[in-house]
Amino acid sequence: MMHRMTSSSSLRADAASAAAAPLLAPRQVALILFALAMGGFAIGTSEFVAMGLISEIARNLDVTEPLVGHAISAYALGVVVGAPVLAILGAKRRRRTLLLGFMAFYAVGNLLSALAPGYATLLLARFVAGLPHGAYFGIAALVAAHVSPPEKRGWAVGRVMLGLSVALLVGNPLATWMGQAFSWRYAFALVSLIALATMAMTARVLPAGLGAPRTDALRELRDFNRAPVWLALGTGAIGFAGMFSVFAYLPPTLVHVTGTGEGFVPLALAAFGAGSIAGSLAGGWLFDRYGFGAAARMLLWSTAVLLAYPLAAQSPWTVLPAITLVGTMGALAPVLQSHLMDVAGDAQTLAAASNHSAFNTANALGPWLGGMAITAGWGWTSTGYVGAATAVAGLLVYLLARRAAEPARRAARCGLSPPA
Repeated sequence: MMHRMTSSSSLRADAASAAAAPLLAPRQVALILFALAMGGFAIGTSEFVAMGLISEIARNLDVTEPLVGHAISAYALGVVVGAPVLAILGAKRRRRTLLLGFMAFYAVGNLLSALAPGYATLLLARFVAGLPHGAYFGIAALVAAHVSPPEKRGWAVGRVMLGLSVALLVGNPLATWMGQAFSWRYAFALVSLIALATMAMTARVLPAGLGAPRTDALRELRDFNRAPVWLALGTGAIGFAGMFSVFAYLPPTLVHVTGTGEGFVPLALAAFGAGSIAGSLAGGWLFDRYGFGAAARMLLWSTAVLLAYPLAAQSPWTVLPAITLVGTMGALAPVLQSHLMDVAGDAQTLAAASNHSAFNTANALGPWLGGMAITAGWGWTSTGYVGAATAVAGLLVYLLARRAAEPARRAARCGLSPPA
């Protein structure tokens, strides 16, 4: 009971701070969301471009392509480690300061990647570049919700995530082309420039005094270590793995199953990016309409899409729509990001940042399970069935998460805390 009262007090203080914040014009809110999404665009471009430039990097550094794949894993490890660590270290800093600092950090990490003289230094540079990834998205989501009306929190978070989706459609192909035409180093240098541009725009449009009250690390850790938070993170870490299971093995599936040439792959990636954009937009709307129940709807949708994928992959005419639908699974990200704001209590920064650690766990789990199925002889399209199984498993975790959050919802009905 004491814990519930403490969390309720914190949430009321946060609400009071939001009420005391200057009323922003719709145009200013739009500019803030655009600046935050611009950071997401930089991060999304950097995260995925290495996948398209594996061969170029391998030739330049005189290593094998699988070794370059370890650089991708190093980035993901940086995300998993950096999100909670930087969130805790930055608990007492204002969110505007953190956003600027994380983007500066990201610019440096990608510049180091562009200048890496050898394979070992590239590994280290990619790890460093991954560190601010999750922390930036977590803070950006909190700021987006803070500057938007309460009934549009999910919509605002979805707009921030939109930057990551647009990167899949535009940023990644552009950087890949640049890397192939000139040098892979130019791709990472481009990301560094975008990060610096994000800093400049954020400093210009985000008011210096805008932001929720600062907390301390011990309070963040106390409220973070609760079942509703961990189960929400588990829903994403498991339920989202299916999308990565399919995405990781998409090029060989298209070549060996669908029967297309390698030139078809960029078109398929663009279809995935288009679906991801639709998912980012839909996810925020779904949360504003259904709350945490939107996660169950998305996991059921994901199960159906992934079960249909193996059949659709047999023909070029059906595989593109199927890949687009797989991309829409990204709607789960803004849903869970928004839900964590409701259940995290005083652990807002840590929970929001850790959401991206959870999704990078899914990024590791999905390809690993899909690879096991392929190695066992089940075929390239078995990734769809593996993904459907993880979506169902994520739905089971969701049911536990919903049950754990029920006391908070009852308290909300009694006026003790905001609705979850």
